[in-house]
Amino acid sequence: MSLAVQIARQGGIEEMKLVDVAVGDPGPGEVRIRHRAIGLNYIDVYQRSGVYTLPTPLTLGMEGAGVIEAVGAGVTHLKAGDRAAYASNPPGSYSEVRVLPALAVCRLPDAIDFDTGAAMMLKGLTVQYLLRRTLPAEGLQPGDFVLWHAAAGGVGLIACQWAKALGYHLIATAGSEKKCALALANGAQHAINYRAENFTERVHDITGGAGVKVVYDSVGKDTWEGSLQCLRPFGLMVTFGNASGPVPPFAPAILAPKCLYVTRATLFAHIATRERCQAMADDLFQAVESGQVKIHIDQRFALADVQAAHRALEARQTTGCSILTL
Repeated sequence: MSLAVQIARQGGIEEMKLVDVAVGDPGPGEVRIRHRAIGLNYIDVYQRSGVYTLPTPLTLGMEGAGVIEAVGAGVTHLKAGDRAAYASNPPGSYSEVRVLPALAVCRLPDAIDFDTGAAMMLKGLTVQYLLRRTLPAEGLQPGDFVLWHAAAGGVGLIACQWAKALGYHLIATAGSEKKCALALANGAQHAINYRAENFTERVHDITGGAGVKVVYDSVGKDTWEGSLQCLRPFGLMVTFGNASGPVPPFAPAILAPKCLYVTRATLFAHIATRERCQAMADDLFQAVESGQVKIHIDQRFALADVQAAHRALEARQTTGCSILTL
């Protein structure tokens, strides 16, 4: 048996209950892991609330780190006793022990502790596929401007640091002066408090009217139109989240004046094979072990306090990464 946070139906924070669940042996291509720490992500809110429809009862959580207890047939890259971390479908990391597909579970380097491993996999791999693989038609070179919304969150702070290491001039947006200062301290070249300033106008001021090559946007509805206006000709609009609600339907003709590109990016399309997932994880591990990227864990909640954790996420009261502890 294992303690786990489950919902019987999608809805509000009160739907999350701590329950006992049975955990069996891993089948072919699976592993059983005992968590030492669990990552919190905004996608967990989407899955709990019903923005993303999933069958119930559902154990929430997409990210964790711990020790492998057993491996199923065909699993060769892990063995019992290995330290490991993952970002993976299906959900289920809000638990003491779980069985999951081994494909996206990676051996955790000894230099990276469990808390950091749990906090960095989904967010760090997201930044990896965005900055390394989701690029404008003209590519990105050192000195290019990129716009990153919600830059003081867990994904954003990793992006600020990694973009600086790659030589990009990242323009950050955030919802307070404190959060803007945090983004700047982590490598952003410029920071815009979107509650006090028009971010579109400020981006054009910063870039001398040229605009940016790419916008990375996890906010969604509230920033969509302004973000398109920030792009230079042949620029790329990358929407990868819906914190303010989904982007409404739009006519492709609005892209025509500047021949803009748009993509709705997702991590799990990028880590769909064992080889690609491991290559991306190795890139992330190298960035963290080298010190180019530091993982800031600014909030810790006990597994039993998961309702408070979701309340903080939804109120945008968090900075950096958040984890559940066991």
